[in-house]
Amino acid sequence: MSAFAQDISSTEFDQVVVDGSKHNLVLVDFWAPWCGPCRALTPVLERLAQAYQGKFVLAKVNSDENQELARQYAVRSIPNVKAFVDGKLVDEFLGALPESAVRAFIDRLLPTPAELLRREAAASVAAGDPQRALSLLSDASALEPHNDAVKADRVDILLDLGRADEARETAARLSPLAQKDARIAQSLARLQLANDGENADDLATLEARVRAHPEDLDSRLAAAKLYVSQQQFEPALEHLLEITRRDRKFGDDSGRKTMLAVFDLLGGDHEIVNRYRRLLAAALH
Repeated sequence: MSAFAQDISSTEFDQVVVDGSKHNLVLVDFWAPWCGPCRALTPVLERLAQAYQGKFVLAKVNSDENQELARQYAVRSIPNVKAFVDGKLVDEFLGALPESAVRAFIDRLLPTPAELLRREAAASVAAGDPQRALSLLSDASALEPHNDAVKADRVDILLDLGRADEARETAARLSPLAQKDARIAQSLARLQLANDGENADDLATLEARVRAHPEDLDSRLAAAKLYVSQQQFEPALEHLLEITRRDRKFGDDSGRKTMLAVFDLLGGDHEIVNRYRRLLAAALH
């Protein structure tokens, strides 16, 4: 058994496959001892795992001994090879394909040079070196100028550094379909909610102003953005909801649009999002 291929059971599946695929492509070979095509395919997979020297990991699962796992992943015939990336099943094939076809399957799923630079940039951010991360992302953009994920990563780092104007310039180069990606939508939501530095008032001052003048929607919007920057989402959404109730036209519908940005930031399954979606719908109708 090579360092890049191993037999696993349901006990190790989450660690080896789900968690492992967050760092590396993982191929899961569902097989059984009685399966003739499996005996032809498995040596091909093992040979390629050794040849690729760690670019992917091969996890072999005896489907007879792990029937519940096979049912969970809808294995109806074998051999069945399933590919995992970032903890998710992303592709699969059935049957004993020739080695050239298996190579093509693997190569299509391996990270590109730009993606490897993205990962290195993420590691630099985690290590506290955002400037190096920005340099790496610039190199990645040179390799793949239309890679929206690289641009979204750059937006996040620039926002962390307080460079909102540069973040907006980067976001302007995203493709029209980029926001359909949940990860990129979160970056754009952060950008929309970024403090522009135009209002230097603190929360206490803004809240006092709103109490004295409830119709002061500019102060409400500024307070909402400050609350978001402090991850206090409920008071932020309360202000934005009140803006929407008072004046839909304010700031080109800023109340509703900023609420939607907060929803994107939190993710659609968040309890606060579900509650305030209902309140927003009631305010609009």
